[in-house]
Amino acid sequence: MNSALPASQKPFIKALNGEALPRPPVWLMRQAGRYLPEYRATRAQAGSFLDLCYNPDLATEVTLQPIRRFGFDAAILFADILLLPQALGQELRFQEGEGPLLAAIRSEAELGKLRPEAIHARLEPVYEAVARIKAALPAETALIGFAGAPWTVATYMLEGRGGNDQAAAKMWAFGNPAALDRLMALLVDSTVSYLDRQIQAGAEVVQLFDTWAGVLPDEQFQRYCVLPVKMIIQRLRQKYPALPVIAFPRGAGAQYDGFAAATGATALSLDYTVPLAWARDRLWSKHPVQGNLDPRLLVAGGPQMLQAVQRILQHFQGRNHIFNLGHGILPETPPQHVEQLLRLLRGASMAA
Repeated sequence: MNSALPASQKPFIKALNGEALPRPPVWLMRQAGRYLPEYRATRAQAGSFLDLCYNPDLATEVTLQPIRRFGFDAAILFADILLLPQALGQELRFQEGEGPLLAAIRSEAELGKLRPEAIHARLEPVYEAVARIKAALPAETALIGFAGAPWTVATYMLEGRGGNDQAAAKMWAFGNPAALDRLMALLVDSTVSYLDRQIQAGAEVVQLFDTWAGVLPDEQFQRYCVLPVKMIIQRLRQKYPALPVIAFPRGAGAQYDGFAAATGATALSLDYTVPLAWARDRLWSKHPVQGNLDPRLLVAGGPQMLQAVQRILQHFQGRNHIFNLGHGILPETPPQHVEQLLRLLRGASMAA
């Protein structure tokens, strides 16, 4: 059980605390998922994706599957960022071949239908899963809780689905910013409450996923990406002063520089477009970084993948780096390519 090893002694958390380790800790975004045959079997047993998320036994099982198979340094709760808007009262369904579909909010008046006071009754199975995962993990494996950052969650709530640039949410940002501010304030409050309950149940680290951060120009990026994340982190740290928080403002480009300082994030998760030399020179000296192999390279495998991994290791040699992908692992990824990646990483030395 995790209680046998203090959180501060786990390799993943050591790296988040600024320690350069002999090898980089590793976990992969979406490491529990369709690329694993054991996940597909459990998913079929659950009946639907949402049933899987809300079944503590099965959510625990799929969270542990990649830990058993690969021995990653961290497990991440199996859930979805859109469970929160569903808990707020928005209709959610997952359509095969289309992904998540929400009943889109079309007017400010509809915001009044959201019920933040009701979220925990719906999300209780998620907290139960966190507790069960924590109890079952190997002593050295850290547990990550997570939520969507408010901007990204808002884009899905207003768009109803993922899009090329989340146009509906951008039109709220440009045409009715006061209404969007109202939604963002509600999401900040609900996200703090949601993550607080995950931490109470056993999460040792939290990650905020801002998948659509890259679609906003600078002024709106500061208002809808930076400020809400800052508010969430400040409020969580009032209760948990040493809580490590990883921010993932995907597609932020040059806005990555200064994002951790502006928000209070412990570490930045880098998408695969971020140049390694720039990240090394501008980001890592200020805080730990996580990333950022292109998930398609993990699908391809072979020499190109190995060379890309070596480049990442060389750029962050001797630094407090966490190895990860630059976005989530893809369903078509062969598990043997993950094994190949881990053999390389576990033979790597980060000693200067």
